[in-house]
Amino acid sequence: MITGLSHRATVATCALCVAGLLALAPATAAAGSRAGDPAPPPPRAVMPGPSVLYRSGTQVRPHRGAPEVPEVSALSWLVADAGSGEVLAASDAHRRLPPASTLKTLFALTVLPELPGGLQHTVRYEELADVGEGSSLVGVEEGHTYQVSDLWHGVFLSSGNDAVHVLAALNGGWRTTTARMQEKARALGALDTHVVSPDGYDSPGQVSSAFDLAVFGRAGLHNPDFARYCGTVAASFPGDGSPYPIENTNRLLTGEDGVAPYPGLIGIKNGYTSNAGNTLVAAAHRGGRTLVVTVMNPQAGGGLEVYEEARQLLDWGFASAGLVDPVGSLDGLRVKSRPAAAVPVAAATSGSPDDDPGWTGTAVVAGLSGIGAAAVALRLRSRHHRTGQG
Repeated sequence: MITGLSHRATVATCALCVAGLLALAPATAAAGSRAGDPAPPPPRAVMPGPSVLYRSGTQVRPHRGAPEVPEVSALSWLVADAGSGEVLAASDAHRRLPPASTLKTLFALTVLPELPGGLQHTVRYEELADVGEGSSLVGVEEGHTYQVSDLWHGVFLSSGNDAVHVLAALNGGWRTTTARMQEKARALGALDTHVVSPDGYDSPGQVSSAFDLAVFGRAGLHNPDFARYCGTVAASFPGDGSPYPIENTNRLLTGEDGVAPYPGLIGIKNGYTSNAGNTLVAAAHRGGRTLVVTVMNPQAGGGLEVYEEARQLLDWGFASAGLVDPVGSLDGLRVKSRPAAAVPVAAATSGSPDDDPGWTGTAVVAGLSGIGAAAVALRLRSRHHRTGQG
């Protein structure tokens, strides 16, 4: 009587061995990793590709029926959807220009989270000693005690460089604040900005761009304190004896000096220096959409032209809903990391041979391989016996 394995049994046994080998291979590979081995390298940053926003001139991608982009005289401008970050149109968006007091948007983004609004501080002489000549001031006085919230009203409404200097002192000093602002700009993907003076005062080498300022304005809208301060029309500021009224210098918000207030305007920040000209970052909400615009140094009209050009760009942006394709994104220059590779379950649960008194993956694979070899040998022997007996 022949007692060898049948052909089907042999095939089934070999298939089982192969399946075991495949299933245990990841665990065997993982078992080769020992404690103390160097960790795998971190994920590399994925940098964005080139953008048409770096091209000179007006950039827009209209559909049929889209309104014409208004002709404005600003050296640089940009219109973006604050919700999605999509840039709807721009002109010389990355041109580096002096920002004037619109740089206070970056100052606020950097310092606001660090100082509680209810904190009280008595101003010292040295905190005001370096305020630049000809600076806009809210009237901060040495020896007077202010709440931090009062000083922020001075920054956003009166564009007070004196208030900026005091807040910077509370934030670790002028140089520390400058460095932190630069770090914040890089983190937001605002790569055109170089900070020299946190208050926006004209300083050699200090520049920003329409793109970067729109990034700052949009980021500010996500901070409730920033959004509240930049949209405040009027407030009382502490003075000797009694407080006095201060009013926001953003004419699109207040409607002063013959500038009609813009419907749905949220606010943000205007600026002016003799070197920068008039600059403005503004945001408005209408029909479920929020737009942010930047206008830098109009070359036509007087000092109020920056508001009228911003008005035209906002009107165009709202009228162009669904009629233009984006030409870029305010998120386009942020550094994005690749997701870390998933760790196989077998690798995560396998340990070193010293950790487990049972069989290791290598031993199991070897055992199954031996079983498979034995099965094949028995089958061959069986066939040999059958052939010899006829």
